[in-house]
Parts: sequence; structure tokens; C-alpha cells
Amino acid sequence: MVEKIFSQSSLPRAGSSVLQNLLGQNPDIYSTPTSGTLELLYGARANYTTGPEFKAQDAELMKTAFQAFCKEGLFGYYNAITDKKYVVDKSRGWGIHRDFLQFVLGEEPKIICMVRDLRDVFASMENNFRKHPDKQSDVLDWSTGKGTTVPKRVDLWAQSPPVGLAIERLSEIFRMGYGNKILFVKFEDLCLYPDKEMERIYKYLEIPIYFHDFNNIQQITKEDDEVYGAFGDHVIRTKLEPVKSRAIELLGKDVCDMVYGNYKWFFDIFGYSK
Repeated sequence: MVEKIFSQSSLPRAGSSVLQNLLGQNPDIYSTPTSGTLELLYGARANYTTGPEFKAQDAELMKTAFQAFCKEGLFGYYNAITDKKYVVDKSRGWGIHRDFLQFVLGEEPKIICMVRDLRDVFASMENNFRKHPDKQSDVLDWSTGKGTTVPKRVDLWAQSPPVGLAIERLSEIFRMGYGNKILFVKFEDLCLYPDKEMERIYKYLEIPIYFHDFNNIQQITKEDDEVYGAFGDHVIRTKLEPVKSRAIELLGKDVCDMVYGNYKWFFDIFGYSK
């Protein structure tokens, strides 16, 4: 029987899949692949908001009933999947929809957000773009000049999902004052100091600490990356170790400097140096 549902709402290319599979080593934790539960609840909220049947009844009674519907639906969903005590539900949307999640759960939500040097996030996108020269990409169009250079591709990713939207949501989280209510974990720190960072996570979640095997991480979460296209790589490394930055190599110093300048607020908040 599921006792607690936690959330992971991380930047793309920032180790969210690695963390889910690490947490999944704990026999008390069911860690999800990319989850669609937020979309289910979001759809229900739209119908609750606009449906005349709900508008025609007592507003406070309907609000109470809708909250119970969402909470019981969320727990019912996972009780049908697992008998473990805890669930870590992974969706990039939970952070920005923190207030809605608090309404659903009826308590302060616990949300983990993995972050990474944005230069390496964009470099990872560029690396995945280059992996598939045999496939036509919607990032590149020579007839219009779209995405024909590294700076252009970085600009495209910065203005669209998943990277641009995730960064925009993150900036809004801090603007709205949620930053101190979410646990931020730097991918680089998780790789360098895994014991320390996992201890931070368990203390934040307020559940017993489990000692993980960082040298033998099995792929527990399963996702069909064909659904997400060339940039939906959810396959993890089996060993957690520092990942060398390839930002200069893949983007060039000029583009790295551009990213730093455009997102200085991010680099300042998370302590990434120029």
C-alpha cells in the first residue's frame, strides 16, 4: 500500500533518469519513468473548472470533492501498479504546478529537481542531434536556414520544449518564491559525492536512508525512446561517475559564453562558474 507520493521535476539532460533508477534500488520505493499522472489530473481540472454540472452545485462542496477525487485517483493509480510504500513520480511539470500538487495531496509536496550546468545541457542536446545523420531532423532546414549552425540550434532549444520550457519554468519557480521549498540536486554533485547527495535526498523526503550501489545501477525504468524522438534518450550508465564536460568541444567557447550571459541568474543561483 502506497503511503507517500513524492515528485521529481528536473531539467532535461540533467540526470533525472539516473536518479530514478538509483532510487529504485530501494525496495520501499517505486520510481517511475516519465509519468503522465499530471496530465490526467490536469485534464480532470479542466473539466471540473468548465463543467456546468460542477458550476451548478455548491462551490466549496465541489472543491472538497474534487480534491478527494484527485488524491484518491493518484493513490489508486499507484496502488494498482505497486505495493511499495513510496512512489517518486517523475514529471517536468510538477515544479511549476507545485500549488496544484499541494492542493491534490492536501499537504506540502516534496519535489526533487535535478539541475546541471546549462552549457552541458545544450551540449548534450547537440551531441544527440549529431548522433543521427541518417535521419532528417525538424531542428534543421537548409531551405529556410533554420538550425544550420550551432548557435542557431542552441537558440531553438532555448525557445522550445523540452529545454527552453524547463528553464522558463525554473525561473518562474524562483520568481514565485518556491525555490526554497524544492530540493535542488546538481548532477555534477551527485556524480562526485553520491553518498552525501543521496543522504540529502532522504533527509528531505523524511524516509529511512538506504545505502545504494553506485557501481551497479540497473535500468529499472523503461521508456520507448522512439516516442520522444532523437532527444529522448533515457538509457542510463550502469556506474555513477563524474562526466567530463564537452560544452567547449561541442558548442564552442563563443556559444558557451552566450549561454552564460543569457542565463546568468541560473549560474548565480546554482554556483556554476564562468
